[in-house]
Amino acid sequence: MQNVPARPGRPARWPSWVPRLLVQRLALAGIEHPWRHQVEAAEHARAGRSVSIATGTASGKSLAYLLPALTAVLGEEPPDPDPGDDEPGTTNGRSVGSSVSGGTGGSRARGGRAVPAAAGRGAGVRAAVPGDGTVLYLAPTKALASDQLRSLRALKLAKVRAATYDGDTPPDERSWVRQYADYVLTNPDMLHRSILPGHARWAAFLRRLRYVIIDEAHGYRGVFGSHVAQIIRRLRRVCARYGASPVFVLASATTAEPAVTARRLTGVPVVAVAEDASPRAAASFALWEPPLTDLRGERGAPVRRTATAEAADLLADLVVQDVQTLAFVRSRRGAESVALSARRALEEAVPELADRVAAYRAGYLAEDRRALEAALRSREIIGLASTNALELGVDVSGLDAVLVCGWPGTRASLWQQAGRAGRAGQEALAVLVARDDPLDTYLVHHPEAIFGTPVEATVLDPDNPYVLGPHLCAAAAEMPLTSDDVELFGPAAADVLGDLVRRGMLRRRASGWYWTRRERATDLADIRGAGGPPIQVVEASTGRLLGTVDEASAHTTVHQGAVYLHQGETFLVEVLDLEDSVALVEPAEPDYSTTARDVTDIRIIETLRSSSWGEATLCFGTVEVTRQVVAYQMRRLQSGEVLGEKPLDLPPRTLRTRAVWWTLSESQLRGLGDLDLPGAAHAAEHASIGLLPLFATCDRWDIGGVSTALHPDTGLLTVFVYDGHEGGAGFAERGYSDAAAWLHATRQAILACECESGCPSCIQSPKCGNGNEPLDKHGAVLLLGELLREGPREGSMVTNG
Repeated sequence: MQNVPARPGRPARWPSWVPRLLVQRLALAGIEHPWRHQVEAAEHARAGRSVSIATGTASGKSLAYLLPALTAVLGEEPPDPDPGDDEPGTTNGRSVGSSVSGGTGGSRARGGRAVPAAAGRGAGVRAAVPGDGTVLYLAPTKALASDQLRSLRALKLAKVRAATYDGDTPPDERSWVRQYADYVLTNPDMLHRSILPGHARWAAFLRRLRYVIIDEAHGYRGVFGSHVAQIIRRLRRVCARYGASPVFVLASATTAEPAVTARRLTGVPVVAVAEDASPRAAASFALWEPPLTDLRGERGAPVRRTATAEAADLLADLVVQDVQTLAFVRSRRGAESVALSARRALEEAVPELADRVAAYRAGYLAEDRRALEAALRSREIIGLASTNALELGVDVSGLDAVLVCGWPGTRASLWQQAGRAGRAGQEALAVLVARDDPLDTYLVHHPEAIFGTPVEATVLDPDNPYVLGPHLCAAAAEMPLTSDDVELFGPAAADVLGDLVRRGMLRRRASGWYWTRRERATDLADIRGAGGPPIQVVEASTGRLLGTVDEASAHTTVHQGAVYLHQGETFLVEVLDLEDSVALVEPAEPDYSTTARDVTDIRIIETLRSSSWGEATLCFGTVEVTRQVVAYQMRRLQSGEVLGEKPLDLPPRTLRTRAVWWTLSESQLRGLGDLDLPGAAHAAEHASIGLLPLFATCDRWDIGGVSTALHPDTGLLTVFVYDGHEGGAGFAERGYSDAAAWLHATRQAILACECESGCPSCIQSPKCGNGNEPLDKHGAVLLLGELLREGPREGSMVTNG
C-alpha cells in the first residue's frame, strides 16, 4: 500500500484580459480562482506561444485553454484600474476543472499574424478587442468531445456558437457547423476525412482560426500518434493557405519531455507547463496480486486467479458499500466480463444493486454511451467496468475508487486512471490488480518501478514511410504540394515523394506534385491502424447490430467459435465473413472464454543500427513478419483452466515493420553447456515482450516476438521483438535505446518468480502460437546473463555501432 499525501492548491488571479462575463460564469460554476499552472499556460497561449500543459488528472487543464480560446470568441476587455497582487492569497473555491474537464488552448492571431499582447496583469489599460476568432478542439474520442460540449454549454455564453462535428453529427447540422460555429469540437478522424479534404467549405472558419486545442495529447502515441502528427501538418498547411497561423495548446497527462513530444506531434516549437498547482486529496494506492489456485495450466504451471475475476469481486464488494467505483479493464471483452461477473455476484448477495453495475467501451452505439455517461454522473450507476474510453478525459472525476485491472501499459495511463478517484477533500482509493503476466508480477514486487520512477516519454514516429506516404497523397489532393511544403512534412518527405511518383500515385510537374487518381486520397491512411473496414457484429436470428470490431482484431476476437460479450450478454460467433465484413453471433452462456493462437515467421529486410556486446550483437532494423491465427483455446472463466483447443482456417497477414533483435555466437552457446536452446530463447522472448512496456509507451499486445536457435538470416540463435504495426510504431526503437535496462529487468523478473519451471508470471505468454512449447526458464536466465555479461551496465543507453 502506498499513501499519496494531500497537496494544497496554489491559486492565482484571473488574467486582466479575460472577459468579465466569462469570469462571472465560471464563478457560477463554482470556480472562484484559477490555479497558477492554468494561468501560466493561458498566458503563453495568448502571447502566441504554443504550449503543452502536462499536469495530473482533474488538475483543471481545460481552463488553461478555455481562457484564451473563449476570449478569442468573446473579445477582450480592458483590465480593472487596480489589478492588485499576482496572488489572491487563500481561496475556498473548487479545483478549476471540476466543472469543466481537461483540455488545451490557443492564441490570438489576425490574418495569420500574432497580435502582440502583454503577458499578465499590470500591462496597462487597453481598448476592448472584439472577438472574431474561431477555435478547433481535437479529442481522440467522440465521447470526450461530447463531454466538452456539455461543459461549454453549461457556461451559458450566448455568443459562443459551439458544436461537435463528428460521425454522429447529422448532415443538416454539419452544414450549420461549417457556416456558423466558432468553436468546433471534433476528432482527428473527421479532420482527416472531412474537414481538410473539404477545406474550401471551411474557408471562413479557417481564416479566423486562432487556437487548435489538442486534448489528451498523451494518447497520440505509436502509429495513431504518427498519423495525427501528419494530419496536424496538413492542417497547418491549409491554414496558411487562408492566412491563419493558429497557436496549439496541448493538454496531457503528466509525461516525460512534454515539450519535445508536443513539438514532434505538431511540428512547431512548444513551451511546457508541467508544475501542477491544483490541490489534491490524499489517496491510498494498493498493489493487489490475485492468489494462486489449485489448478495447473500449460506444462503444469501454477495458475493464479484471473485479474478480471478478482476485479469483479472487488467491484461488487465496493458497490455493496456504496463506494462509486470505476474499473479500468484492458480489453473490451474484459470490461464486459468484469461487469457481468460483478452483476452475478450482486444478484446473489444484494439483488437490488445488480442493475447499478454496467460496462462501457468503444463499439457501443452513441446513444448507449451517452446514457451510461449520464447514469454515472447521477450516481444511478455505482460500479462501471470500462476500457480506456473513459480514461481519455470524459468528466467522471470525483469517484470514490478506481480499480485498474492489469497494468495499463504506461505509468502515465496508470496515474491518469487512478486520478479519476477523489471527491473534493475526501481520500480516494486506487487499486492495481495484477494479471498473471511478467510485467504485472514484476511491478507488484518492485513498487519502486511505479512510485519512484518518472513517467515515460510518448513514443511516435511521424517519419514512418507507411504513415507519411498516404498523408502526402492526401495533402496533394487538398492542394498541389510545392517544394516549400516538403520541409513541413519532415526529413523523410523527399524520398517518400520520389517513391510515390514512381508508383504513379503522384505526378511531378514544374509547379509541384499532384494527386493522379480519381478515388479519395484520404482512404489510403488508416489512422487508427484498424487495417480495413470495421467488422459489424450482428445477432444472426434478429439482425440486430450489436457493435463493431476493427478489422485487424477480427481474426483474434470474432473468429468462428469465439465468445463475444456485449453489455452483459454473452454470444458465440457462428460465422466470420471477412469479405462482407460481418460476424454473425447467437446468444449463449458458455462457462469459458476464448483466446486465439497464432504462428509467426520473420525475415530481416535491413539492419539500421547495431551494437556489439562482446561476441553478442544487438540490432535494430526493418523486418517482414508473417502471422496466421491457427487455433483458439478455451479457458474456464473463474479459474483460467485450459479446457481445450480447436483449429481455425484463416488467411495469413503480412506486415513490414521495425524490430529489435539480439544474437549470441556459437562459442558463447558452447560455454553455457547442454541447454534446450529453442526453449531458452523462446522463454527469453516471452519475458522480454512482457517487460518492454515498462520502457516504451506500449503494452504487450502492441508488440510481438519470434525466437529461434538458428535463424536463416543471421545463422545464429536470435530473439526478435517487433512492432505490431505496419512500418513500425517506435516501440522496438525505444527497446533498442533502453536495451540494457530492459533486458536486465527481464532477467531479474524471471529469476524472482517463485515457480519451478515457468508460469504466466514469468515466461508463459497468453498469446503464444505454440501453446507455450518449448520453454526453459533456467535456460532463459543463462542466455540473458551471457548476453548482458559484456553489455552496457544497467540503465545506460545503447550507442550506435
